Amino acid sequence: MTDFVGEPAIVLAGVRKSYGRTLAVRNLSLEIPRGELFAFLGPNGAGKTTTIKMIVGLLRPDEGYVAVCGHAIGSNGVAAKARLAYVPDQPFIYDKLTGREFLYFVAEMFGITTQQRDRKLNTLIRRLDIGEFLDHLTESYSHGMKQKVVLAAALLHEPVVLVIDEPMVGLDPRTVRSVKNLFTEHTRGGGTIFMSTHTLEIAETLADRIGIIHRGELIALGTLDQLKTQAQREHSLEDVFLQLTEASDE
Repeated sequence: MTDFVGEPAIVLAGVRKSYGRTLAVRNLSLEIPRGELFAFLGPNGAGKTTTIKMIVGLLRPDEGYVAVCGHAIGSNGVAAKARLAYVPDQPFIYDKLTGREFLYFVAEMFGITTQQRDRKLNTLIRRLDIGEFLDHLTESYSHGMKQKVVLAAALLHEPVVLVIDEPMVGLDPRTVRSVKNLFTEHTRGGGTIFMSTHTLEIAETLADRIGIIHRGELIALGTLDQLKTQAQREHSLEDVFLQLTEASDE
């Protein structure tokens, strides 16, 4: 991770969210600086998706404060969302558009000029290997093809913050390598990535820091070496993850 001076890219302060009597996220405080790839891990139902939806403005916290690049999601959401991109775990594209039409639509939403769009898009088409099917209707796409186009759409306006849920699902090994390289370039350039994944090898390979959430609480936070120290394990991230979440259940 490269050090970048200034406002943290993502701030959550005392965030709490419930669904009826079910407390999904409790008193979550977290800062993600510029230039960091942060991996957010947890068992199913731990509160990962709820946290992500609060960061990107799809949910409002019951208590607490969420900001992106210094802009509060609740009171200044448009400014915050202009600086972020979100890729959910299930990629959504309009079925009756081609991939290219969808990407042009996204570019227009963000006010990107035709010249800027074409310059960036030409690079992404090559890097993600989407040229072969980009002019077909997206209703014919496989999950992996949709994932590639959604990733291209997310990077098209060069967001500061990329929030992504299960980024590698459905991708072939060559594309996985390309996406890893794109992520590394993004953070080295001062961008921030908040990544939720169950693929611990991806987190172990890419993350500058890792946070583990369990039953709505952040139970561990730090580099992989720091988490190994906390778990008293010198093995894989999988061992550390299981040790910390099982200890939290006791």
